[in-house]
Amino acid sequence: MNGSTQDPDLDDLAARAAAGDQEALHTLLVEIQPRVRRICGRMLLYPEDAEEAAQDALLLVSTRIHTFAGRSRFTTWLHAVASNSARSTYRSLKRRFSELPTDELPTAADPRTTSVIAGSRLDFLEALEILGVDHPALVEPLLLRDIQELEYADIAALLDIPVGTVKSRIHSARQIVQPLLSVR
Repeated sequence: MNGSTQDPDLDDLAARAAAGDQEALHTLLVEIQPRVRRICGRMLLYPEDAEEAAQDALLLVSTRIHTFAGRSRFTTWLHAVASNSARSTYRSLKRRFSELPTDELPTAADPRTTSVIAGSRLDFLEALEILGVDHPALVEPLLLRDIQELEYADIAALLDIPVGTVKSRIHSARQIVQPLLSVR
């Protein structure tokens, strides 16, 4: 990621918020809201779903900011929080859809559960769900690299693992996920 001039300010705000400064937390939440919406929007097709995920992510930031230890940049930590929130929203939407009674099912295919383009974000999210069953340690590095476009070093710092391990996990994840995308 490019280091923007805002990143150091966000790091400072996050450190102050993590230390209990409520004013810094409020300012931080206002500043990161557009970024969180973009992160969630990269993963979820509908703006309403992305907005739901973004609100959940902002709530997580506000309640879990004390866990930000500063081992990586705040924006790297934020990408992980927002990405996980989007994945959680996707799982929730999928579960809610599957729980609908059959007499309430729509007559047309719902793009949330049916992808018409192989390799779309929905296919990728579904592939991540499958990958997570047997290889949960491979999901987050792949997501942070291929969807959120974080640098290997940032992912390593965030996950507190060596860069070589990050690269290995991403390579292994891609090998498992690729066939899942091509069959759809």
